Amino acid sequence: MPTVAPLDLEGHCVAAVFLGDVPHFALADGAIHRLDNGHKTVQANDGLLAAFHDAANDRLITGGEDGKVFAVTSGGAVQDLASAGKKWITSVAAGPQGAIAYATGKTAFVRFADGKTREFAHPRSVEGLAFSPKGMRFGVARYNGATLHFPAAEGKPVELEWAGAHTGITFSPDGAFLVTSMQENALHGWKLADGKHMRMTGYPGKVKSLSWSVKGKWLASSGAPAAIVWPFSGKDGPMGKAPLELGTRGNSMVTSVACHPSQDVVAIGYEDGMVIAARFADAKEVLLRRQGKGAITSMMWDKEERRIAFGSAAGDCGVIDITA
Repeated sequence: MPTVAPLDLEGHCVAAVFLGDVPHFALADGAIHRLDNGHKTVQANDGLLAAFHDAANDRLITGGEDGKVFAVTSGGAVQDLASAGKKWITSVAAGPQGAIAYATGKTAFVRFADGKTREFAHPRSVEGLAFSPKGMRFGVARYNGATLHFPAAEGKPVELEWAGAHTGITFSPDGAFLVTSMQENALHGWKLADGKHMRMTGYPGKVKSLSWSVKGKWLASSGAPAAIVWPFSGKDGPMGKAPLELGTRGNSMVTSVACHPSQDVVAIGYEDGMVIAARFADAKEVLLRRQGKGAITSMMWDKEERRIAFGSAAGDCGVIDITA
């Protein structure tokens, strides 16, 4: 049976991540707790609204109600990257070559590694940000679709239209597909080579968590009493194919998903705090954590693939060791 090292905190956990091999838990009040030979805390934002794990640079990018964007690294160092005055930073992302993106209201900004910043105005509010893994381009989720920008070059953005409110955004690891989560209970996708649409519907709830499997063959999602896992191995993604349904439970919704770094396995967190792991090939399940306080809001595997950091909406955080 896996062992759980609990960390009982006060408040909503926005992000549970490993920086180096140290688990960090970023809470809505802006405090970032870490388990580094004891429990330590640093304060980043005054009110945290958005956080993104910048895997390439082993740091956590945060944005908040104080209009600031910070980078937090494993030793607890906090670097001030950008400020938007008194406006709330509602979304952040990290991209190639040390670039980051952040949004406030209808405007998205890209800050390059050299500190230069570019501004991208939109007719409606920017709801989500993501960089493509290939080349310097980034996507914005917005009302009625998504916009693709090329921040290092001049030229018009690419507009991808689909009616409705798009709230989150992600590129597939090979850069071939773009997927948005919607205000309605659905995902929408585009094949970027030809703009073909991909409709992923049938969810009983909103999709708030997405995770690509290793090599991007699968996209796991929350928003149902099971992890809904769409196949992306074909050239047209999931079109005409049924998703896998893993970890089905009759009485609790999936609220967080985190795919394993090297295997076709997904960690699944539920509304009641339970965490299980499920294998894509045969749907075999392993219980990782029993029910707890609050819905699971964030999870991440460590580099050694033996621990999972998790956080909940009630501050019920911790680390699961699956090898114990």
